[in-house]
Amino acid sequence: MANAERSGRPAEAFGATAVGRTRPPLRAACLGLWLIVAALAARQVSIVLGTPRGERLTDLETWVGPNGVLHVNGSLYDSTRFTGTPFNGLVLKPLTRAAEQALGWGWTFGTLLLVVALGLIAARALPQPVGRRTALLAAPVAIGLLMLSLPVRNTLWLGQTSIIPVLLVLLGCFAAHGQRTSGLLIGVAAALQPTLLLFAPLLWCTGRRRAALATGVTFAACTALAWAAMPHDSHRYWVHHLAGAGLGGPADDLANQSLHGALLRLGLTGPLEIALCLTLGAAVAVLALRRAVRCFGDGQLLLAVAVTGCAAIVVSPTAWQHQLLWVLLAVVGRAGKRASDRYVWPVTVVLVMTLPARMMLPDMRALDPLRTNLVLLAALAAATAVPFLSRTSPHYRSPLPTEYAPTAPARFRHVPLVPFLRRVLTRPNLLLELLLIRVTYAAYARVRLAATGGSNSAGRAEAEENGRQILGLERALRIDIEHWANHTVVTIDRLRDFLDFYYTSLHFIVPLTVLAVLYWRRPADYRWARSALGFATLLALVGFWLYPLAPPRLMPTLGFIDTVHGVQDFSRPDYGTLTSLTNQYAAMPSLHFGWSLWCGVVIAVLTRRWWIRALGMLHPLLTASSIVATGNHWVLDAAGGALVVGAGFGLVYVLTGPRTSTADPRQESGAAKAGTGRSTYSV
Repeated sequence: MANAERSGRPAEAFGATAVGRTRPPLRAACLGLWLIVAALAARQVSIVLGTPRGERLTDLETWVGPNGVLHVNGSLYDSTRFTGTPFNGLVLKPLTRAAEQALGWGWTFGTLLLVVALGLIAARALPQPVGRRTALLAAPVAIGLLMLSLPVRNTLWLGQTSIIPVLLVLLGCFAAHGQRTSGLLIGVAAALQPTLLLFAPLLWCTGRRRAALATGVTFAACTALAWAAMPHDSHRYWVHHLAGAGLGGPADDLANQSLHGALLRLGLTGPLEIALCLTLGAAVAVLALRRAVRCFGDGQLLLAVAVTGCAAIVVSPTAWQHQLLWVLLAVVGRAGKRASDRYVWPVTVVLVMTLPARMMLPDMRALDPLRTNLVLLAALAAATAVPFLSRTSPHYRSPLPTEYAPTAPARFRHVPLVPFLRRVLTRPNLLLELLLIRVTYAAYARVRLAATGGSNSAGRAEAEENGRQILGLERALRIDIEHWANHTVVTIDRLRDFLDFYYTSLHFIVPLTVLAVLYWRRPADYRWARSALGFATLLALVGFWLYPLAPPRLMPTLGFIDTVHGVQDFSRPDYGTLTSLTNQYAAMPSLHFGWSLWCGVVIAVLTRRWWIRALGMLHPLLTASSIVATGNHWVLDAAGGALVVGAGFGLVYVLTGPRTSTADPRQESGAAKAGTGRSTYSV
């Protein structure tokens, strides 16, 4: 199953391009990526080994530590601490004699070396033809993604062995010489993780029957060896725990991303659940193997392996987080005929495999079935649903091109426009856009909360001191109107209720509405506006981090009234359902005002009707009134919000040139046609 058999890859190492023929910028990029990989590895080592004993390598400790299950004379499965096969326990037995400290260091560095080997083999397995840039950058990119992935981080933290079966399969498929050696390696992997026996029919159906037979024989031999050495444990595992029940945590635990776990979480139990699991699992296995065989015949061997591995995740009784690495390998598949669609699948896979599920989807009850089974859904999609392109497709190497505006000259002599950020005229992919918006907002919320140490009480003294500084500056400028506005509004019930509603309800509704309208009607202007908003929000996060600021309502000695949340006990504040999720000291700059000003600017620039422009500019005015009168912001916070919004628009102008219709008036109608009728989209 060597990649050379179908794709024509030579035997030399992947990326063996002559350095002398490589351009210096490409060599610098490669060196930079390797430095990032080294930094990620160092960080992982420092996190694991810097954690106190008893909190790190917990699975390894429960196996081979002084009181580990491998030292016990009884059954390995007397508790739920050991979940591997009996052969796995037999392999780990010799490690019980190693010193604990040496084993911890050795296990961590050994796991990192396995990750590096996995990345190098995956990079080498990419199907030909491969360009020089891909050849040089594929290995560090692959290793970096593996380092960042949740399965690898979980494996390092727990001291697990789940990287070994993946590496053995890749070695058997892409590095072994001869079919028997290939089958031997894959058979050992199956003895460690039984559902990997799915690779045996893949080998058989792709003409490598000796390798398939060797896989089955090796699996049987390893299992028999473990049975002879540990008959009681083998009987207990293969008879009583054949379906994985009782191994590890509860089978319906959120960490179990298998079909069995998903059905249990949906409330199905007993014979009905077992029958449904077996039926659906068999269907997934058949569909995935058919797809993998087609990928193999097409020369996409790494994708064939990834598809089979994803099927193994789905049909496994228990697939814990550290066993889900197969999904990340599916990133090599290409899907989508248009340039914008080409990024949807790899970006989705990378985000699913590197970020917690709660960052991908909002914490809403209606989305629970999706959020709690996100990795399983990705594995199912890779195994059965995603329309991966064949290498014979004309769109495999040349997707439908992106439509760009003519290159605009730089407005600053010493700040040239960035070439790869040219103004795009067509509508971006909606799924990718929604995904990135959701992840960006989740990251924004986390950084915003972490700016004062992760809670509202951390950093309170500094925030109040900064609040006194802001008040002093406003008094010097004679713009300290917050106390007067706050107490005036409190006496007028209808005005107070209106401003409270405006503050709490329209902060997200109006910007999202503007973005939705622009996406549908003005795709090129949507990109311009969205980029400006993103830059402004990023700059605001820097402000939250560097300058935590208490708003007027959280200054206990100044007599402000919190019209939205009511009177507060500052030792135990209550800001509603978001008390523990938001940083109340992220006030400078005010994104309430900044986002509303962004809406006003976009509406004023893009619409031709005076009354719509007036309504657009009225929104930031009412927002400024609401944030000051309700005691949620200082006047200078609004000034800070205006500053970051102006900087956001300025950065977009510097990087990509003037807005499309400004660069060429004829393109406005062209952009609308491209957004509604053309099939050339871009991210």
